[in-house]
Amino acid sequence: MTLAEEQVLALGAIFEAALQVDKLARTGQYSEGPVSCLIQSIFERSPDNTLGVYGGSHHQLRNGLQALNAMLERDTASLQRDALRYTMNLITLERQLEKRDDMLAVLGQRLDQAQQQVAHFGLLHDNTMASLGSTYQDTLSTLRLRIQVHGDMRHLQQPDIANRIRALLLSGIRSARLWRQLGGHRWQLLLSRRKLLEATRSILNG
Repeated sequence: MTLAEEQVLALGAIFEAALQVDKLARTGQYSEGPVSCLIQSIFERSPDNTLGVYGGSHHQLRNGLQALNAMLERDTASLQRDALRYTMNLITLERQLEKRDDMLAVLGQRLDQAQQQVAHFGLLHDNTMASLGSTYQDTLSTLRLRIQVHGDMRHLQQPDIANRIRALLLSGIRSARLWRQLGGHRWQLLLSRRKLLEATRSILNG
């Protein structure tokens, strides 16, 4: 993969997390394949390559990559505004996290605990989601920027759904961190739009 393709893979994963958050908040439902891929990515802390973060394939991130494609094409009809807002907020939030070594240390410890929950209960079990949800709540949601999730209050008020939403936001932070580690920054979305668009199409058509 080219560097641009690796960058758009990470960006597509942020979009995928945002789309799944939006779907959960509005309908109480989520797509198991993409969500499993995203939650698993949180625990991939020393992968062999960028694709390895997402299980070795981009297929579970396809909707996210298509949403990224729509944004880069400036196809306003196809863009889901809340998902776009969550994506941009996650990128900003990760920049705030980067300046907090103390919080990064706490996150590392809490993810070790959550990994034990995965081993015991399974990846998408309510207990695992509760562990990841509380990790997000105790760390990232205390930063200056707070992501406001819009949707149906009947779903948002259910603890299990709230935990899944926070776990997905945590996965979005994981991918935002990867995007930055690959040299990604917000200006690039404007200045390198053509290059990123070509890379996105290359993955989607691959």
